[in-house]
Amino acid sequence: MSKRTGPTALKTKQIIALLQKTARKEKKAIWLDIAERLQVTRRQMPSVNLWKIEKLSAIFKEKDFLVPGKVLAHGLLQAKPTVIAFEFSAGARKKIIDAGGTALTIEQALQKKIKPSKIVIVK
Repeated sequence: MSKRTGPTALKTKQIIALLQKTARKEKKAIWLDIAERLQVTRRQMPSVNLWKIEKLSAIFKEKDFLVPGKVLAHGLLQAKPTVIAFEFSAGARKKIIDAGGTALTIEQALQKKIKPSKIVIVK
């Protein structure tokens, strides 16, 4: 059995450190939870399609959706969600913006000071 390595990319390590710093500063456990979810190998990071975000937007109105992985473009959006993710495929970002929604990276969400009470974690 191979040894668990965790993330090796510098960008990922920087985001994890930023999330941990923000969690300590703001005393919000959600940022620590996201940091822990990002500390997995690339293969274990979740991939979420737009159809799932569309279904969740019907249930959780006025919420922002955070994906601790990659958002993929399969599906259509009728709602105008704010989607926060580690990364987006080019098609997913385009579909979100064309639907009138907002596509933010985790760093951009931390800079905008999005309230953790408005966030729903999608996996």
